[in-house]
Amino acid sequence: MSVSDLATLLLVLVVLAGLFGLMALGWRRRGRRQAAAVGEIPSTPEKLSELVFGPVSGVYVGSTVAPHWQDRVAVGDWGYRATVNLSRYADGYLMERGRGNPMWIADEHLVEVRRASKLAGKVMPGDGLLVLRWELPTGTVVDTGFRADDKTTYRKLMDVRES
Repeated sequence: MSVSDLATLLLVLVVLAGLFGLMALGWRRRGRRQAAAVGEIPSTPEKLSELVFGPVSGVYVGSTVAPHWQDRVAVGDWGYRATVNLSRYADGYLMERGRGNPMWIADEHLVEVRRASKLAGKVMPGDGLLVLRWELPTGTVVDTGFRADDKTTYRKLMDVRES
């Protein structure tokens, strides 16, 4: 390898490291900017009500500030995709995430439960996502996305809420 080849390689590596550094800086700034509006993930009740349906395995896609499907929440561990088990209880939904704290979404905070094709930068054909729109204690409304391993469970998760 010649000296000019090494210099070119070094330059490319420095540019790539700089780009990754800028992306990390942007993510941290987004988290700081959203911190007051989002707050903490509501804690799971110590005693859960009756399990109605689930758990259903899948992927936590992320949460976005509603109605902006690409405005991913970057506070704490909200922004990380993770394996998840979603369970429907008599008074809410529980997402037990493999990489992150559990998320409790109480019925009293739910705005809607729907199917969607896009959320948090993930786009797929059809309505491959189950999206729970809910209001945080801070008053901010977010969309939280779940992609089930078995999409036939979506109707059951939605029917349970409607009944």
